Amino acid sequence: MISVSDRKKAISLIKEAVANGAREPEACKVLGITQRTLQRWRSSLTPIEDQRKNAKRPEPANKLSIDERQAIIETANQPEFKSLPPSQIVPRLADQGIYLASESTFYRVLKENNMQHHRGRAKKPCAKPISTHCATSPNQVWMWDITWLPGPAKGIFFYLYLILDLFSRKIVAWDIWTEESSENASILVRRAIMSEKRTLANEPLVLHSDNVNIAIGKSQLCHIFEPLMTSN
Repeated sequence: MISVSDRKKAISLIKEAVANGAREPEACKVLGITQRTLQRWRSSLTPIEDQRKNAKRPEPANKLSIDERQAIIETANQPEFKSLPPSQIVPRLADQGIYLASESTFYRVLKENNMQHHRGRAKKPCAKPISTHCATSPNQVWMWDITWLPGPAKGIFFYLYLILDLFSRKIVAWDIWTEESSENASILVRRAIMSEKRTLANEPLVLHSDNVNIAIGKSQLCHIFEPLMTSN
């Protein structure tokens, strides 16, 4: 919204520009307003101050009543719904033939009453430090990942499996397969342990991956080497 002082200043500047030979529409474009807006500001029939913030707007016909809002709150706090988000509450009510409001309305009402988070068994999120590892010698911490390599045709990829030692930055083992699988990962880890002659009896080996979305199942790796190796 443009203030009254800015409007008066714009009228004065445009008047001065027109008096010096400028065209009024072009002067309006320079200030970023239309000539119709300027005419409305100059008119004595309309106030120069913006009246939108003072306008009385009718309430929408579908506005929720106080009882309807209370019904949403009470439903969200019922034992069967208190740990569920509205995206699950509304479909479950629909299965029972009950409709109180849409999902977005449920979210809005719960947010207005500070009930959108931590209801029921939901716990307040807590900040956790990023897991880090420190290696003081080789073969204490290995890092591994899978990288996609372009294949012979569009849409065809090869997968580079690579294990890197954190301390020495040495490539411990690597291989290329045509698919991602936990079997391929376990083969590579076993081969790396044998090639490095790494004994796991006295000191566990940490196999770290910062990519939690890779297709390798970490639980399977833990099952293969547990309890001799920890996997993060």
